[in-house]
Amino acid sequence: MENERLDGRALIAIAIALLTWSSAYAAIAYSLASFTPGQVAFARLLIGSLCFGVLLLVKRVPMPARRDWPALIGLGLIGLTVYHVCLCYAETRIASGTAAILISLVPGATAALSAIWLRERLGGRKLLGLGVALAGVILVVLTSGKQLSFEPMAALVLICVAASAIYFVGQKPFFARSSTLGVTAATFFGGTLGAAPFGLSGLSEAVMQAPASHLASLLWLGVAPTFVGYIAWNIALKRASASQVSSFIYLSPPIAVLIGWLWLSERPTWLTLAGGVLTVAGVVLVNARRRAVPVPAQAVALKH
Repeated sequence: MENERLDGRALIAIAIALLTWSSAYAAIAYSLASFTPGQVAFARLLIGSLCFGVLLLVKRVPMPARRDWPALIGLGLIGLTVYHVCLCYAETRIASGTAAILISLVPGATAALSAIWLRERLGGRKLLGLGVALAGVILVVLTSGKQLSFEPMAALVLICVAASAIYFVGQKPFFARSSTLGVTAATFFGGTLGAAPFGLSGLSEAVMQAPASHLASLLWLGVAPTFVGYIAWNIALKRASASQVSSFIYLSPPIAVLIGWLWLSERPTWLTLAGGVLTVAGVVLVNARRRAVPVPAQAVALKH
């Protein structure tokens, strides 16, 4: 779309999404001590859907047209049910470094799908930026001490990558005719219903037996990374192209290293810092705007 641009509001929304999403992996791991992977996935989506229900009632947000609901529910099943169930099961078996590298394939998959589905242009500069950023992420992961072990269960993370790309790109056409909150809420309602068979059974008993700290972690997971994070991300997605917005996912591993440095005094190596710089450079390259070609004065005069 011609009016799409990565403005200040989009960048703030992306920052909120990345910061909240970066806490999700630790919150999932913590919650898994008392809940099954299916219960964690269903509970976080249920909490998110309840938050959307309250917000829709308070703000009286108009919902998408009835004809759009089947497609939005389908996107919710793919991008929310499939993604979160697979992610929670993967976290019980996949090394953190492996997951970080595989999840970093999301921007590339989103860009490719955007070019096919939405006819977004992928110029050489953008493709180069995606490649540079991915190389930076791999360097960060390999030099930051994260564990790597590629095994069959890693296929679950690849499913997450495909589900995310479909979800991000598939929503774009609906933002043009419906509110961001309405579209996001509709996908959440569909995604929550889809996750129910994986986590509804035994959830009430698990809640009764879980310590307060694990319940707080699950509540945080449902409110911050799920409810707030997805709203912020879709606000950015509505304002800019899917390939541009998704490129910022590359920044998650460097942000995690930075948080560990400031919070846990985990000093990164020079190679890790170099990988972070490379990642940032790639993201900047993806989102750099072309300079307008000046029109000769004689050509302007001829037009008039």
